[in-house]
Amino acid sequence: MPADPPPGAPRARRTGHRGLLGAACAAAAAVVALVVFAVSCGGPGGGGSGGGDGGGDGAPRPPGASASAPASPTPEWDTSPDSLAALGDSITRAFDACSLLADCPEASWATGTSPEVDSLARRLGIPAGARWNLARSGALMAELPAQARRAAARRPDLVTVLVGANDACRPTVGRMTPVEEFRADFTEALRVLRASSPGTQVFVASLPDLERLWSVGRAHPLAAQVWKLGICPSMLGGTSPDASGSAAAERRGKVAERVRAYNAALAEVCARDARCRHDGGAVHAYRFTARELSAWDWFHPGREGQRRLAGIAHRVVASVRPPS
Repeated sequence: MPADPPPGAPRARRTGHRGLLGAACAAAAAVVALVVFAVSCGGPGGGGSGGGDGGGDGAPRPPGASASAPASPTPEWDTSPDSLAALGDSITRAFDACSLLADCPEASWATGTSPEVDSLARRLGIPAGARWNLARSGALMAELPAQARRAAARRPDLVTVLVGANDACRPTVGRMTPVEEFRADFTEALRVLRASSPGTQVFVASLPDLERLWSVGRAHPLAAQVWKLGICPSMLGGTSPDASGSAAAERRGKVAERVRAYNAALAEVCARDARCRHDGGAVHAYRFTARELSAWDWFHPGREGQRRLAGIAHRVVASVRPPS
């Protein structure tokens, strides 16, 4: 973006112009003193009816303003950020990717060090000392403003956001986070980030299709037993993972609908921020397979699933243009 003119420069040019005109007017007044009150010297800075700096509409303008000032251009997207802070929940912590009911941050799609996963940070060449995984397993969207505050303190070039599955994965459908609360918390998180780190770019991943994960994971014979430990009860609850009753199907449909509404809110809020880029629904549209899910719970992304997430994120972040 070109630099603004030094403060005062436009004012100085106009002042000098007026000074020359003023001198000319004074000379004319000495010759025609009898009509000095009837004749205006006119021109910029004169007392004619077109007063102001060439505006023609009589409206005053601040120094340096032009009659048709262009809108501020959209900031250029940096495809090679040097630092990264990851915000979110168990997916970004790579929960159950390495062992049962445990985080495995080295396998995180965003900041992980595992060559097998080849995280977004690795693909961007960001050193280990300039990447921070601030996500927390079990986090709801309501926690994102606090995570954003911690990220802002580090002034990262890029922040990644993947959060919201837990807002849908509640004990009951009735306890899912209302969409308006979800939207308001995400809006507040961006405001908090911008207050302390206005130049930070933000990548927002859409939420996975939880119903798709259920349909893939339920084929494993041990899934029902593991899911009883409390993993996403609103989607996975029931006496068995293949429960096909109408009530169970209706419950899963409501969860899937809420996830779609959350994704729409994420895209809408992100679109209002010039330095925020949404994945265009790529994560939600991705059809995870059984080998890409955790070998411990058949629901969270495993190492291969984490690698797929890293690939989706890298395509969006490393592209000059956002997804269409």
